[in-house]
Amino acid sequence: MTQTDSHYVPAFGLHRLTPFYDSFAKFVNPLRRRLLQQANIQPGQRVLDLGCGTGLLTMMIKQSTPEAQVTGLDGDEAVLKIARQKSHHTDIQWDHAFATDMPYPDNSFDVVVSSFVTHHLTSADKLRAFREVHRVLRPGGGFHIVDFGPPFNLLTRVQASVMKNFERTADNFAGRIPLMLAEAGFRSAKEAGRDVIFFGPIAFYRAIKGA
Repeated sequence: MTQTDSHYVPAFGLHRLTPFYDSFAKFVNPLRRRLLQQANIQPGQRVLDLGCGTGLLTMMIKQSTPEAQVTGLDGDEAVLKIARQKSHHTDIQWDHAFATDMPYPDNSFDVVVSSFVTHHLTSADKLRAFREVHRVLRPGGGFHIVDFGPPFNLLTRVQASVMKNFERTADNFAGRIPLMLAEAGFRSAKEAGRDVIFFGPIAFYRAIKGA
């Protein structure tokens, strides 16, 4: 996959909107903090923020667990430039690559986290990315996701009926993410929590790589 791949969707869907992404993305920081609580990152662990964008979650990880070895990966050089500028003098590794083809050896990370990335991917690329995450995780390692999820009441059903027409959210709203994680090789892939924001229902997922 190259940066000109037609499957790739930049932050906010358009490159010209990238400078505005960081301010808007802070709106869901409480959900990122909840994801970090779920991931329970420990000192010394190697952690990958998949689709790190401008580094909001990546820097939260480093601030909450300074002894962790933290890497942020994204396919968009423009957002990585912002992340590098914000994290000046912070010990974070920033890598330019796609979730479907990561430049890491097998069993490289203890934990992989991802916030609001999967809904940008086609169904085929979701599965490819999940297989890549499974490959780079060590046995027993955890993959933790927060993104759009299946509706769970009248309000979220209305929201999902509107939002499913945008980007690649159909798998998320149909509740297919745990099934796709299982197909990628994860065991005990499940929904670990729910929430709702203005744009729709949110789900937290946890998946473990078997020994």
